[in-house]
Amino acid sequence: MKRNGMTPDCHGRLPLPQETDSGCSWFPLRRGDPMMKKRTLHITEYDMQRLRKIIGDVRNWDRRDREYLDYLEKELDDAVLVPSDQMPVDFVTLNTRMRVRDLDSNDEESIQLVFPSDANFREGKISILTPVGTALIGYRAGDTVEWRIPSGTRRLRIEEIIYQPEAEGLF
Repeated sequence: MKRNGMTPDCHGRLPLPQETDSGCSWFPLRRGDPMMKKRTLHITEYDMQRLRKIIGDVRNWDRRDREYLDYLEKELDDAVLVPSDQMPVDFVTLNTRMRVRDLDSNDEESIQLVFPSDANFREGKISILTPVGTALIGYRAGDTVEWRIPSGTRRLRIEEIIYQPEAEGLF
């Protein structure tokens, strides 16, 4: 994905972590949405515990992103828990670095799914609490991830898992 030519209205790019007050809206496709493909989130017990804690903490001080938190919490409620040492190496877990392709522009980029405190757009570190982060967790290499933006729908294909902590025995 291109980093130059970005517009302040968030069209055509991933949201910056510091843009939470900019009015940018990124809506993951919801269950029942005709564009939503049914999926089952596979997540490690360790990631589940940390995400539940973060959701609880964020709910106490940030009411603006409740919709995203509700979506992520629903995904966690329906998730399949996988022991860290049994997580398939091609799944996106927290701290996974992956190569993705924007299916509309055909641009490729390496991004990493991280906790909010580690997010840094310039380094390609995308917070799990952003809509694209919520959309990516639990998908696997080869999957296409879709989520709503004000101008329509964004689509990324996960081309390759470059690094997954569980595959390296780091859990």
